[in-house]
Amino acid sequence: VLAQLHGGKHPAMSMEMGGDHQQEGSGSPHPSGGRSAPSRRAAGGPSRILRQSHSRLLDGMGGNVDFPYYLINGRLPQSAQVFRAKPGDRVRLRLINAGADTAFRVALGGHRMTVTHTDGYPVEHRDTDALLIGMAERYDVIVTVKDGTFPLVALAEGKGARAKALAVLRTDQGKGLPAPSVHPDELDGRLLPAHSLRPHESVALRDEKPDREIRIRLTGNMKDYNWAFDHQPYSTEHRHAVRQDERVRLTLINATDMWHPLHLHGHTFALTGLNDIGTRKDTAIVLPHRKLVADFYADNPGLWMLHCHNQYHSESGMMTILGYRR
Repeated sequence: VLAQLHGGKHPAMSMEMGGDHQQEGSGSPHPSGGRSAPSRRAAGGPSRILRQSHSRLLDGMGGNVDFPYYLINGRLPQSAQVFRAKPGDRVRLRLINAGADTAFRVALGGHRMTVTHTDGYPVEHRDTDALLIGMAERYDVIVTVKDGTFPLVALAEGKGARAKALAVLRTDQGKGLPAPSVHPDELDGRLLPAHSLRPHESVALRDEKPDREIRIRLTGNMKDYNWAFDHQPYSTEHRHAVRQDERVRLTLINATDMWHPLHLHGHTFALTGLNDIGTRKDTAIVLPHRKLVADFYADNPGLWMLHCHNQYHSESGMMTILGYRR
């Protein structure tokens, strides 16, 4: 699939790690022995490139790849997993987007969901009909189960009305399942964006000025499939320096026509941009021609990846390294 997106060739990136000397300053070079991987021709098979995709919620294309199936816990909608409960039970659903190229709009038919955590961090509880979950994002929600059979639907956002994954929550002993095409009203109801979730006071970051700011532009386009940070494909020779115990501000400017779920390894951050309220995350969506501002404390020395969690974007070069300076 990646070869198809690149017009028949795999991208070349410098992937070899080496050396441990770090220069001061954002984006300083690193004298390692990186080398480019050889290009390979695409394997045969049907085209999986998604065309004419659009999502109002994502302000543009829904994704790049037209997958043949969408699954919940490895199951097709025709043989959906069934979760059983009793009427009145309070059930926690842990929703994890393990996809490579798909944001899912998730809802449980006949129920509102109470959001309690995002990316593992507690938030002040909020009710919603649906959630939009980017790749690698996680949400914990609680529902009070009604009596009956209810579809848990994950709609592949922007990839067509039939692009759905399905599970079932039921309290009765029936054997029938909702049709794979089921579309509960909640999918089109109130949707709670991540940046509107206020962190619980136990995990809220202090209101402080940053010691360092790292500004990165997201670049690339679908025609050339040249996704990168600052027009530089990933290389171990390029690192962004931080020092231990600094408060670091990441300003990520999306100069592309595509949305990107951005993930920082080894740390969690607080969303601190305009109209944000400090939501604690480690993965967050930045929409086309918008910016994401996130603060974190440099409290975990090492070399850590910052990358787009669209697997095809990161493999094409949209990733970089944060390195602690000794």
